[in-house]
Amino acid sequence: MGAGLKFSIVTACYNSGATIGQAIASLKTQRWAEIEHVVIDGASSDGTQTIAQSTLGTGDVFVSEPDKGIYDALNKGISHSTGDVIGFLHSDDVLANETVLQRVAERFLSSGADAVYGDLQYVKASDTSYVVRHWRSGEFSRSKLGRGWMPPHPAFFMRRSLYESLGAFDTQFRIASDYDSLLRYLSHPSINVAYIPEVLVKMRVGGASNGSLKQIIRKSKEDFAVMKRHGLNPYIALPYKNLSKVSQFIMRT
Repeated sequence: MGAGLKFSIVTACYNSGATIGQAIASLKTQRWAEIEHVVIDGASSDGTQTIAQSTLGTGDVFVSEPDKGIYDALNKGISHSTGDVIGFLHSDDVLANETVLQRVAERFLSSGADAVYGDLQYVKASDTSYVVRHWRSGEFSRSKLGRGWMPPHPAFFMRRSLYESLGAFDTQFRIASDYDSLLRYLSHPSINVAYIPEVLVKMRVGGASNGSLKQIIRKSKEDFAVMKRHGLNPYIALPYKNLSKVSQFIMRT
């Protein structure tokens, strides 16, 4: 990848009319020039399609059709991507500032990394300036995976060639497929990973994994299954993974 590194940013959406305009705006203000936005809509009925189509550029991709859930939609987005690097911007999230992709690109180019990740803030749904949790990822080490460590998926960027060789999302998981995929990538012995100690994405609370107690319980069950699949001890990794979130509330200020 040379100086003309191109991003494909995938957004999966369904009836996201209230927020998708802000997500797209945060991408359109990025200072990095070569960006392809791939929006996969699940046949919305609330005006999402109109908002997306009116704000996307000529080099962007828009697909609207029924899907089998968010991971199916993200897989479609990956298949439509043509960039060197793929990232994900959920329809109710925003990039933290206008230099995010510039910083990510610079790290790819200076380090030769296969993947680059940063930090994330959970913010109030009605006020993205109000921080609820601050997820500081920390430097990567494979030994951390056994203690339930993972970077925030929306702040994770990886070469498209690795999605092609290592696979995308397993749709049998409804909530934890991002965790499953990250374990698959980060446990690979030859992957080279770089960390940017900055907030790259602001995520509104109330999503698929944290919107209710029922969703949190289902997420924990899926995390347990994912850990067993990848040879981790879930009786060690799952408590560590959940307890690590406590400090995120403390660090939010």
